[in-house]
Amino acid sequence: MSSGRVVHLSRGPGVLLWLWKAVLVVGTGSKAWEIPAAPFSTSSNFSESVQWEPSCHHRSLQGGMSITADMPPRLEGTWVSTRCEARPGPEFLTRSYTFHASRQFIALQHYYSDGGCARPTYTLSVRGKLRLRQASWITRGATEAEHHLSRVAVAVHNPTAVGKLVDRLAPACEGPAALGQMAAGQVYELYNTRAGRACLAALGFSMTEMALVRVETQLHHSSHGGRKIQELFLGDIHTEWTQRTHHRPSGYQQPLQNAMHHVHPCPVCALVYRSTEQRPPVLPRTPAAALALEGRWVSQRCEARPSVLFLTRDFTFHPDRHAWEGVYRHYSDPGCSRATFTLRASGHYALGGPSDRLPGATELAFKVTRVKLTPWDESSVRLLNGTRPGHCGPSGRWEAGAERDVTPTAGCSALGVKLPHKEYELLKTELDPWKHPLLFTGERPTDGLSPDKPQRRPTSFQPPMLLCGRGKASPTHRTVSSGASSNSQQQIQFAASGSVRLAGLGLLALGAAGCSWFWLQ
Repeated sequence: MSSGRVVHLSRGPGVLLWLWKAVLVVGTGSKAWEIPAAPFSTSSNFSESVQWEPSCHHRSLQGGMSITADMPPRLEGTWVSTRCEARPGPEFLTRSYTFHASRQFIALQHYYSDGGCARPTYTLSVRGKLRLRQASWITRGATEAEHHLSRVAVAVHNPTAVGKLVDRLAPACEGPAALGQMAAGQVYELYNTRAGRACLAALGFSMTEMALVRVETQLHHSSHGGRKIQELFLGDIHTEWTQRTHHRPSGYQQPLQNAMHHVHPCPVCALVYRSTEQRPPVLPRTPAAALALEGRWVSQRCEARPSVLFLTRDFTFHPDRHAWEGVYRHYSDPGCSRATFTLRASGHYALGGPSDRLPGATELAFKVTRVKLTPWDESSVRLLNGTRPGHCGPSGRWEAGAERDVTPTAGCSALGVKLPHKEYELLKTELDPWKHPLLFTGERPTDGLSPDKPQRRPTSFQPPMLLCGRGKASPTHRTVSSGASSNSQQQIQFAASGSVRLAGLGLLALGAAGCSWFWLQ
């Protein structure tokens, strides 16, 4: 609780259902856990594990890395942002969430007027209770939860922000006299259990992100011993402002890291951890870097997207020809061990100017002119062989592991691939704490609509991709998946002898009852 004066403003009164062969039940009554998974032995805890051994040498990954995800997740502790986050809109913020064993939580959301989180405008302090319910039947590897808010307060950090906040709140928020008394540096209560919902609605505020939870523990192996990093994944934020408060997440935001077990170095982590309602973190300014796309960029992890999509991306730029190639490998599980199909797309791109909405980002237009598709499982093979002749590559000739060109049929109608196709994108490059280049690509629309018009250009980013090399080596990948071990762990091995890893720029894939359909750029 901040020591500042508190003024009360609030006066007065999924898409795809995964069906699996086994159900694990732990506990009894309303707290039973139903975990959709392949058969494995019963245990009081389920943990999945991933092994990454990238040959794109990134300091945090050298020597290999194992990832475990416990279900139910262990949330106790404080979790903080590792960089300035951009939400759709755009909104720029940093977060610090503390969970207690009593299920109580305190969430601090610090908002900024700039994309570097150097100019704070206001902070929301959120208190409530979180109850973990069951493993998600929609997003594999995630846990469904429900939250109850008890208090939401705001602290405004400068006079300009006071005026803008009052303008947003005044038409709907009860207590206009108190609104007029707002002053920078004070804490004002917007919501309690008795009143204030209109205040939150006026801000577009919602904690629906708490509906989906996943905690991953990374163990980095080196000659000096192991190092642990823990990450908290919460539900995604809808890209349409009007849908935020009603959205049921099925993907994730950028993860928070445990304040005691985070990546090193992480100057942002320390600043966010020490923040309070009235003392928001001010991140150090970093010089803007010119967009340098040449080379090969790869996913740093198995990535999750809304609507039950797991994938890895591998993207190559050839600036001398303004050409690009993207390889998108799709999987049915959060460890990216069970491949469903691979899509290889290529085309050209045109550079635009700097973004006037996201500082440091550059606007581009991408055109897809060629697509090849490889199914890996029988369901994908059956789907493709069931398409009408002339609508999805060589009709009736699809087989697992064999790549086919769908360009002659102008794409694949069964999967929603249309050729040629143009989309308006947003890209940004920056350096990680080890001075390695990262590439941020635009976040895909939650509703699946293609950004095929300039006004639909993204206003936030997908997880960053790592520069694998400036050379022209083509991607290689090998997966080995083992069954569940006696201690209920599923081990997933990823290794590569060349410059590994996976797939592309702007692909959104939506799973739907036995089929998948997607848009490209």
